[in-house]
Amino acid sequence: MTKELYIFSGLGADERVFQRLNFSDYSTTFIKWIVPKDIETIEHYASRLLDQIPTTKPTLIGLSFGGLIAVEVAKQIDTEKVILIASAKTKNEIPFYYRFAGQLRLHKLLSTRLLKSSNLITNWFFGTSSAFDKQLLKQILIDTDPTFLKWAIDKVARWTNQTQTKNLFHIHGTSDRILPFKFVNCNSTIKNGGHLMTLNKAVELNKFIREQL
Repeated sequence: MTKELYIFSGLGADERVFQRLNFSDYSTTFIKWIVPKDIETIEHYASRLLDQIPTTKPTLIGLSFGGLIAVEVAKQIDTEKVILIASAKTKNEIPFYYRFAGQLRLHKLLSTRLLKSSNLITNWFFGTSSAFDKQLLKQILIDTDPTFLKWAIDKVARWTNQTQTKNLFHIHGTSDRILPFKFVNCNSTIKNGGHLMTLNKAVELNKFIREQL
């Protein structure tokens, strides 16, 4: 029986960020982000994504914000395994300065235009260096729905989860600048891996993932 994977991409991103990983031996579904409702909690949002996961005890893979959603989904259904990439398991792994900004609602001051811009700073934060990776990140930011983007940033900054997810495996890069390595307690480490290491550390990352599958 073919193992069924359900993959949650990063904030505003889609399956393009996984194009260098090999899931050919598995039945793979990339979860589609849906438009959040007004004042919707992350728990309720996760419950609305369950329509895309008909499998009993699925395996979930979550990148960045998608990892937070995978954790919230795993709190609502039984899963075989949850694999997090460049993400966080609980609110304690979200940098304190994000949580502080969330308490004061400072993140609300960020403009959508700024959040969707692609420049030297953006590439530095995401760890993109090649022309291809920079162009892909630029296009993903352009394609990101601004309503979803601002909602998701709010949920990251104000995430309250403290539940320890069972059967979870966390992979993190030592050079992640968005969710710094020093704040997380992961199972496997990718040296010099940045926040988009699905693109530029795919060989190493693919090895860890397939070992878990």
